[in-house]
Amino acid sequence: MTTLLPTRLLAPLCLLALAGCSVLASGERTPVTVYAPQARIATDPHWPQVPWQLAIAKPVAARMVDSPRINVRPTPGELEVYRGATWSQPATDMLEAALLRGFEDSGRIGAAARTATGIRSDYKLAIDLRRFESDYAGKALPSATIELNAKLIHSLDQRVVAARTFLVAEPSARTDVGSVTAAFETALGRTATDLVGWTLTTGQNDWQALPARP
Repeated sequence: MTTLLPTRLLAPLCLLALAGCSVLASGERTPVTVYAPQARIATDPHWPQVPWQLAIAKPVAARMVDSPRINVRPTPGELEVYRGATWSQPATDMLEAALLRGFEDSGRIGAAARTATGIRSDYKLAIDLRRFESDYAGKALPSATIELNAKLIHSLDQRVVAARTFLVAEPSARTDVGSVTAAFETALGRTATDLVGWTLTTGQNDWQALPARP
C-alpha cells in the first residue's frame, strides 16, 4: 500500500507543500508531485435544450474535504493523506470548473456562469461536497470517491426545485498515487456528467410547469 502520512502530522505543512516541498520532523525535504485532473464530460443526446440561464454557486465543503491534500481512508474510521502528493487546487474549485466546462461544452444551455459573475439567472445550482477521497472500503484497492448533495433553486422566489445526493466510486487500478489520481479524473468526469444531465432535465421540467410568461 502507498505510504501514508497521518493528517495530524501534515496539517502544519500544507502551505509548504503548495510551495513544492514538505518539511519533515528531521528537516529533510520531500519532493511533492502536483496532480491536476482534467474531467471529461460525456454529453447525452437525450439532454434537453433549455432556454433558461444557470448560476453555479461556489460549492461548499468541510475544511478537510476542501483541501489541496489528497485524502485517503484506509479503514472506515481513519482519514489520512497521501505523502508527497497534492492537488493543483482544492476539491471545490476542481468540481466547480468541471461543472462549468460541462454545461458550456454540452451546447444545451444558453448561459451558465459562476454566481460571482453577476449573471441574471433563472436557476441556481448549490452544491455541498461531502466526500472527495480515496476509500479502501475494506478492499485491496481503493476507489476515488466523490459524494455531494445538489440543490436546484428557482432564482426568482428561491424555491428549491429539487435536491439529490450523488455518489460516484471509481476503482483505482493500483494503490500508487498516480493510479488513484487517474481514477479521480474519471470519477470527476462521471460526477460532472451526472450532475449536468440532472440539472438540465430537472430544470427544464420545472420551467415547462411554470405559468406562461408574457
